[in-house]
Amino acid sequence: MIRYPYQRNPIIEEEKNISYSNRGMDFENAVNISNNYYREEDIAIIYKRPTPIHIVKVDYAHARIKDAYFEKQSTTDYNGIYKGRYIDFECKETKIKTSFSFHNISSHQIQHLEAVLRHNGIAFFLIYFSLLNEVYLLDAKYIVDKYEEKKRQSISYQEIKTYGTLVEQAYLPRLKYLDAVEKVYFNETSKSHN
Repeated sequence: MIRYPYQRNPIIEEEKNISYSNRGMDFENAVNISNNYYREEDIAIIYKRPTPIHIVKVDYAHARIKDAYFEKQSTTDYNGIYKGRYIDFECKETKIKTSFSFHNISSHQIQHLEAVLRHNGIAFFLIYFSLLNEVYLLDAKYIVDKYEEKKRQSISYQEIKTYGTLVEQAYLPRLKYLDAVEKVYFNETSKSHN
């Protein structure tokens, strides 16, 4: 592929906006950059799932939507395919250092993830503790089970650290979450647990 001087590379453009002095990040942007990298390197095909909207009014002169509403609730943030397996996950960010609240999860997301698990898909949450600048992959089954207990309102940071997998942060991919997927879902010892 030939790159002319005036062509923009969206991955590099997005990377320039991330400050490495304060390792904090725009979580969704970091996941999108990682997904772009995984697609360009032909490692996986994972996309952000759009929220379905119904457009009511458009300003065609300025190419702008003037009025719209959500048709239905969205399920999870991302889905795609990795190593021949369907992958579906939700990204959540918390500013609380000690726990992740279930108030961040809706019941329709739990129902969707249960269906993915029933059909042998890979389903998980990426949870970003912004004040700690740590991202964990936590299997959806763990969260679904705890959510359905109804006795609890959250999962502690210690639990997530124990039962989740820390996601390495890097330059490209920004979040090496497929390395964590590899450990949890494709490692020989983990296959006996799924």
